[in-house]
Amino acid sequence: MISTSSFEESSVSVAVPAMFCSHLERGLHAAAQPLTILLASLGKGYTDPMSTAELRELTASSAVQVQRVCSLFSCLQQLVIAESIPPQLSSTPIQPLLTHVADGVNLMFEKDGMSFNPVVPDKCRPVLINRPRTHQALMSVLLIAHLLSKTRDTIEFVAASSAEAIQIIVRNANSFVDQLDTETSLSMALAEANIRSQRGNLSWSLQPFNVQIELQEAPAPHS
Repeated sequence: MISTSSFEESSVSVAVPAMFCSHLERGLHAAAQPLTILLASLGKGYTDPMSTAELRELTASSAVQVQRVCSLFSCLQQLVIAESIPPQLSSTPIQPLLTHVADGVNLMFEKDGMSFNPVVPDKCRPVLINRPRTHQALMSVLLIAHLLSKTRDTIEFVAASSAEAIQIIVRNANSFVDQLDTETSLSMALAEANIRSQRGNLSWSLQPFNVQIELQEAPAPHS
């Protein structure tokens, strides 16, 4: 089933503010867990009896929790920006952007024994987008595809023209996942918000993994 929400919701009728609040609540709830662990483990009464070796081990484990909190809050911050600040849109050739994104992840897939197949058309009409947001959304989706794939899987990255839009598909026919963890869910939510803020659309499914992005074509220049 195709979903437009990162929380495995099948309905497309959920209002954007409600979806945003749901994403925000889930992210804050996830961040509360490592913060609680840090609060409990770094108390003076807990650390005073520790040896130097134990303190070093605690520091290493605490760094993991801090990194998770930082990642969650960074994603939430970007989600707030995507939902609240309209981007500047301009007519942009899509082929160079798609090629740049594909080149940026190709080695990552190759290193892990995965086959990455980008298909970018030679000719494609310009799209009306904000380049940084589109780049961020495409990279996020490809990183999620990598996370959900395994050795010898084939990941497709295909772009094609449709009626008044450019469609971009990222899929792995061998990847079947029941649900995404919180961090990955928020990353997908951010990608969807970035595309939607540009009057585009992002829909996705997990069984198999398939993401479809539609970007509006730019109006033809007046003669």
